[in-house]
Amino acid sequence: MAEVVEIPRAQTRHAAIAMLALRPRWQSAEALVEFIDTNLRPAGYRLAGVFDNDPEAAVSVIGFREAWSTAWGHHLYVDDMSTIPDARGRGHAEALMRWVVVEAQRLNCEAIHLDSGVGADRAAAHRLYMRNHFDITAHHFTRLLD
Repeated sequence: MAEVVEIPRAQTRHAAIAMLALRPRWQSAEALVEFIDTNLRPAGYRLAGVFDNDPEAAVSVIGFREAWSTAWGHHLYVDDMSTIPDARGRGHAEALMRWVVVEAQRLNCEAIHLDSGVGADRAAAHRLYMRNHFDITAHHFTRLLD
């Protein structure tokens, strides 16, 4: 069974390759690590990952934060979940989902929330969420600004 470990700020680079599989807009590990450590971590963003053979490169990661809102109360929000293509189908994402549920319970959260893109390429992720008792409860709307 895959062991999940939290990835501290000093080791954000260990999550970069797996994260870039989901967030290619950052184009490089350096740009992604800089964004996470400068903008996200100070606002409470945390990372956890699964490592196979290389202790410096997670094969699967989850990025999340504890949050409060009028709509959802005290909750854990999953911003990112990604597995490198060569490691998919081995239960790493399942292990991360189980880990984040335990963490949300430890923090006394009322729920876990996440958004997921749509399209055929997201079907496996959606099956993962459904298997882990997530329900589709809302539409997410976006307006890009000039």
